[in-house]
Parts: sequence; structure tokens; C-alpha cells
Amino acid sequence: MDLRNAVDESLVWARGWLDYAATPWLLYQFVVVVLLFLAAKLLARRVEPILEDGARRIKGHPGLLRVVIALLRRTDWILFTVFLLAVLTFLRSVTWPSRTYFISIAFSLSVAWLFVSVLSRIIHNRLVARTLGWLAWIFAALVILGIDDEASVFLDSLALPLGNFRLSALTLVKAALLLVATVWLAVIVGNYVDERVRSSEELTPSIRVLIGKVAKIGLVLVAGTVALSSVGIDLTALTVFSGAVGVGLGFGLQKVVSNFISGVIILMDKSIKPGDTISLEDTFGWIRELRARFVSVVTRDGREYLIPNEDFITQRVINWSFSDNLVRLDVHFGVSYEADPHKVSQLAVEAAISVSRVEADRRPVCWLTGFGESSLDFVLRFWIHDPQQGLTNVRGKVLIALWDTFKEHGIGIPYPHRELILKQASGGSTARLNLRNRR
Repeated sequence: MDLRNAVDESLVWARGWLDYAATPWLLYQFVVVVLLFLAAKLLARRVEPILEDGARRIKGHPGLLRVVIALLRRTDWILFTVFLLAVLTFLRSVTWPSRTYFISIAFSLSVAWLFVSVLSRIIHNRLVARTLGWLAWIFAALVILGIDDEASVFLDSLALPLGNFRLSALTLVKAALLLVATVWLAVIVGNYVDERVRSSEELTPSIRVLIGKVAKIGLVLVAGTVALSSVGIDLTALTVFSGAVGVGLGFGLQKVVSNFISGVIILMDKSIKPGDTISLEDTFGWIRELRARFVSVVTRDGREYLIPNEDFITQRVINWSFSDNLVRLDVHFGVSYEADPHKVSQLAVEAAISVSRVEADRRPVCWLTGFGESSLDFVLRFWIHDPQQGLTNVRGKVLIALWDTFKEHGIGIPYPHRELILKQASGGSTARLNLRNRR
């Protein structure tokens, strides 16, 4: 009966519009609306560049600039709305309101379109913005035209019974709109909370990241629950279905869940945090960001590796700055047997101190470690406080300093020699090759 009543009311509304269309005033109003729209288009081409130059001078307020630019992109619609309001006010003062009905409808629709289009420009996701914009404007158009009740009855008649629950098209539309709106609002609030927490100096970096992620996920879950409950969807009716889906997703998303749980464990035990310098297998770099599924590690060559959180739990990780930024490095070298090992140790320490990144407070040490085949073997140990600046480069600078110092003091760095001895065999022409090592 509700559907039949809605159809009857729609027919009555259509007959009324046909009767109104037969009057000449509808044609007059239509011509006025078209002329005003063309005038707004032409004027906007001249006004918009001037206003945009002024808007570009806004500095330090990206949110305000985005809203202003969104308004400027709709300059023609703003002028069209202003023109309609001015003409509507004038005509209503000199003639009957019934003769301005079409202009009134055009004015209401243009205001709704302007409002929705500007708000949708603020949303970064273009697909979500366009979808919400069109749905909101269609709803506003139905309300303005006075057929929202008929449309609601029609959508509600398209229903699918699910046990004791009746799922209609109207419920789906309401749920989708509320879900998108509430989740979008929850994401905005979550990002704001995350930014405020990250700027706090009283919390450790790991706790900041953990609070930010918990706030975002919690707000999204609450928003989804509120949206579905607001349209009358009983969440307990979805328990069996969600359980079956959960089992299937559990098998298919084991790695995803594992990485997510590993990320929470990493944040709670504070084993790594943004800014730490780490080594994992062949990757050496510093942590830029901790995400729900992976850790962003930036290496010295500018590459950014997205390493799954699970690897930081199950594999051996070297955190060069876990409890202290001071790191000890070793450099192995050898000198000739003619050199004085006491003098070599002294010169090696002085050469290491001459490198700017080597800690002078923790004096380097140099020890004789063995008598090699062709050299006296030493190890030079020194400390640095900035491992994130690289390890290979500081080792290279220390080796260059050792080379310069040894060359200046006449200390040789040996390398193995091989001597070839060719002997003529007696009674034949066969030659024998004898290799002998020399130092």
C-alpha cells in the first residue's frame, strides 16, 4: 500500500508540473535562468584569475588555502547563485510568488550544488569526494523538489528478508552514507590526535606511535559501529556471518595479522623507534616510520625499504642506537716487520683522532694481534656517536688517515711477493716451475 500511495502521489506531482509547464511564465523563468548562467560564466572568466592571484599569497595555512581554492573553482556557480537571488528578490516584489517558482527551485538547487561541491573538494580522496558529493546533492534535490518521501518509500520497498532482519535499499543507502561520513570524520580526528601526540616531548617515540595507531583504529571501529546502529542494523545478527568470514580471512591474511601483531609488540617493547639506526641482514639504515604492517628504513643511498614487522621479531636485528648512540668500530691493518710496533700503535691512535667523527673523549686503542706471513697485524678500535651518518665512510676516512701517517713516517704496508724460478732439466728440455713466496 505504501508503494501504491507513493506512485499515486508521484502522478499527482507530475500532473501539477505539467499544468505549470503549460503557462508562459515557466518559459520566461527558464530563459532568465539560462541568461543568468551564461552571464555568470562570462564574468567568472575575468574575476577568477584576479581572485586566485590574491589567494596564492596565503602562506602557512594549507587548510584555509584549500577551502579558498575550492571556492574559487566555483566562482561561476557563486555568481550564478547571487544573480538568481537578486532576480528572485526583485520578481517577488513586483509579481506573484507562483510566477517565480522555477527560479526559486533553480536557486535552491544551485545553493545545494555549491555547498556540496565545495565540501567535497576538501576531501583528499577524489572517488570518495565525488561519490559523497553526488549522493548528497541528489538527496538535497529530492528534498527541494518535494519528492523525498516518495523516493524513500520506493527504496524501502526494494527489500531482502534475512531471517528476522529486513534489508532494504533505503537502509543500504543510509548505512553507506553514514558509514562513509563517520569513518571520514573519525580519520580526521584520529590524524589530529596523532599529530598532537607526536608533538609531545613527554612521551617516548614508540609510545607516541602506539597511541596514535590505537586512537585511529579505535575511532574508525567506533564510527562504523555507530553508523550501522543508527540505521537500525542489529550487529548481533551478523555474528554468524562475521564469524565465518573471520575464519576465512584468518587463513588468507595470516601474514597481515602477524605483521600487525608484531608491530604492536615492537611499539610496546620499544625495541626500535623512529630515528634508530639498524642493520637487518644486508640492509643498513635508519628508521623513518613505524606503520601497522611494515617499518620504513632509509639507507645511505636514499633507498627506502619497507620491511615487514614480523622480520624484526623473528630475525636477528642490530640496533646501533638502542640504548646509546656510541658505537665502537674496528679497523684491521698490517705493517712491515721492519717497523717498530710501539710507534705504529701510537701513530695509528693519532691518525684515528684526526678524523672528525671519531670520539676524542673515548681515546682509540691499537693492539698487535699477530705475526702474519708478511706483516705485523694490528687492530685499531675507535668510537663514533653518529652511526646514522654511515659506517663505511668513517672506516674509509680512518684508513686514509693511517695511509698518510705511515707514508709520512716511512712505515711500509707490505704485500705478498711471488718469485718464479725456471730450471732446465738435465738430459731433456722439460722446464720445472718453482714458486717461492718472499716477504
